[in-house]
Amino acid sequence: MSGIINIVLKKNALIGFNGDINVGLTYQRQAKFNTGVNLNYRNGKFNLYGSYGGNYSKNENFGNVFRPNDNSDQQFNFLDNNKSNLFKVGVDVYLNDKNTLSFFTNQNLFDGGVDGTTNIFFLDDPSLDQSQLFDNAIDNMSQQYNFNYKLDFDKEGHNIELEADFNDFESDEDANFRFRGNSPTEDYMDFVDTERSRLTVNLDYTNPLSESMKLEAGLQARLFNTDIDYSSTGQTLNANGDLIDTPSTVFEYSRDIYSAYVSLGKNYEKWSWQLGARAETVEVRADTNSVRAFTNDYVQLYPSAFVTYSPSEKNQFQVSYSRRVDRPGVGQVNPIREWSTPLISSFGNTTLEPQFTNSFETNYTRNIGKGSITAGVFYRIIEDEINRAVFIDRTDVNKVILTFDNFSNTTAYGFEVSSNYRPTKWWNFNASFDLFSQQQKGITEQIDSSIENPTAANIETNTVEVTNTAYNFRMINNFKVTKTVTFTAFGMYRGKNKNIQFEVDPMVMVNLGARVSLWDGQGTFSLNYNDIFNSMRFKFVGDNPFLQQGQFNWESNTVFVGLNYRFGGGKYRAKSRKRRDNDEKEGSGGIF
Repeated sequence: MSGIINIVLKKNALIGFNGDINVGLTYQRQAKFNTGVNLNYRNGKFNLYGSYGGNYSKNENFGNVFRPNDNSDQQFNFLDNNKSNLFKVGVDVYLNDKNTLSFFTNQNLFDGGVDGTTNIFFLDDPSLDQSQLFDNAIDNMSQQYNFNYKLDFDKEGHNIELEADFNDFESDEDANFRFRGNSPTEDYMDFVDTERSRLTVNLDYTNPLSESMKLEAGLQARLFNTDIDYSSTGQTLNANGDLIDTPSTVFEYSRDIYSAYVSLGKNYEKWSWQLGARAETVEVRADTNSVRAFTNDYVQLYPSAFVTYSPSEKNQFQVSYSRRVDRPGVGQVNPIREWSTPLISSFGNTTLEPQFTNSFETNYTRNIGKGSITAGVFYRIIEDEINRAVFIDRTDVNKVILTFDNFSNTTAYGFEVSSNYRPTKWWNFNASFDLFSQQQKGITEQIDSSIENPTAANIETNTVEVTNTAYNFRMINNFKVTKTVTFTAFGMYRGKNKNIQFEVDPMVMVNLGARVSLWDGQGTFSLNYNDIFNSMRFKFVGDNPFLQQGQFNWESNTVFVGLNYRFGGGKYRAKSRKRRDNDEKEGSGGIF
């Protein structure tokens, strides 16, 4: 009978239904509502799952830029109104103990827009004041289809896995620009249609060669393509200074990457090491109105090495070297105007190249009973660093163009320390601190303020080198008041820093939160008060291309209320995928 009971238990272990439902509301000036449901059903060889996530939010952003030379102040106010609905459905099929098939799809429907006002006040001559009213409507749909097959061999941990992922994105944007006051620009509309696709195929192989040695290898193909069509009812100045109808633009961008990697690691006694390398070949094509604007083909090797020494259970030393790449995102290379105000226009840089980082690190970890502390030093060399750049508009030297540029080699070195510790049964914390020095070198532009009625011929280009020393600190505390009530306190300080364009003031944020466990642990009620001192803002001063100072704010001083409920007897989840780095430089959009 014990044999029969064991069989029944094994079958029941492969059957289960579980899920969770959550709702949340965030508020400062505008309401932001989110809701979601996740469901999972396992029955023998099949695991079915699905989810829905809804996000309905309004967000205010506001700020100003003051120019002392002409005593003008640009004031910005924007309201985002976005609705997003994300649906996910998937199935895992456990064919037998060795073979697993898995598939899921995501469908995201987005409907949003921005209403904005830019007022420019000339404090010495109010008759020059002008305003721009802006609103746009965006509809887009993104689709993801993911397939995964995994074969496990007889040896534990020995497997091969194939994953194919296809993403398709379509977007339509209609933007309306209206002008008031002393503005020379007539009202106009912009229309932008975007189509984008990405196919990623990975083949990963893992083989534990022995109890102390493991081999990993793989192949990857990433094929990316985007087409962006732009048209406008407005007018613009050409190179001769004549006013013409704004020309339509078709921008096509493709990037194909083929790569292979191998990694070998070994543990023995008090030592362990891991050596790896990834080789890739890349082809980049950028066409503007069917004319080849940029080509970048290259082959790169990215080695890595880690050596760890653990003389005792309490002490560990590690030395490492790695090389990585950060490629520009499509928003950073798109030459079509992203947004515009009367004095600022934002464009991508078609000729932007990737940045490469060589990183050297040494770390020491000490276990101290109730926690651990890690301290280390690092040195990084960044080749062709991608960063924000501000240049003078050649068609009107009172205006600036906000874009991206590759800086010359950037070096950075510093010290980091982090710790997790539990001083008492009811209190634990995680904290980190870093101090670093960074040296940047890049190009800036300026015009001598003493020149009356300057033209593009008066623009001076300079190479500037900046050394910046800064430090950052963050800490999160968890306080267990009772078995069901927990409080949290989070603090962050980002020190003052300086780059090629601006000096940026420190940023400080403090958050408080509480969590209450409900219904015998099946539910959680959360209450968070974020940025309690309303101190988060981006505040800057700059000398190039004009003397200017300003700041930008967003809704950070918010209150969040959320409820989560978990149900079902099973604890099954969808088959996980490997986490992969897309190697893209973050950042596009926004003022600075």
